Amino acid sequence: MPHRNAPLSETGRLRLARCVVDDGWPLRRAAERFQVSPTTAKRWADRYRQSGAAGMADRSSRPHTSPRRTPTRTERRIIKVRVSRRWGPARMAALLRLNPRHRAPGPGPLPPQPAELDGPRDRTGDPTV
Repeated sequence: MPHRNAPLSETGRLRLARCVVDDGWPLRRAAERFQVSPTTAKRWADRYRQSGAAGMADRSSRPHTSPRRTPTRTERRIIKVRVSRRWGPARMAALLRLNPRHRAPGPGPLPPQPAELDGPRDRTGDPTV
């Protein structure tokens, strides 16, 4: 089943590809007729040339790899805390020492801040020297 935004079904893609490859239609004309971009029409025609009618089948949009995926060990730790304590992401991140925004190991607690330039500030907020 194609997703909601797919302009054509498998049958429509096959008809478009046959018009271009078998009947010799120009890509732009076929794209206009089937209401897709010329780039999409070319992609389907090339796929039809390479794989025939089987190449028109729906393909998964799932990526082949996920190089930035959260490590399995970290996922298990998150799930364990989520189930046992029912905390939200900010508290879990603090407990597990993770950066809640990027889901990557964080530096842990922040170090104490140094005194503000070792001197008082005047009314404008600039340090007095």
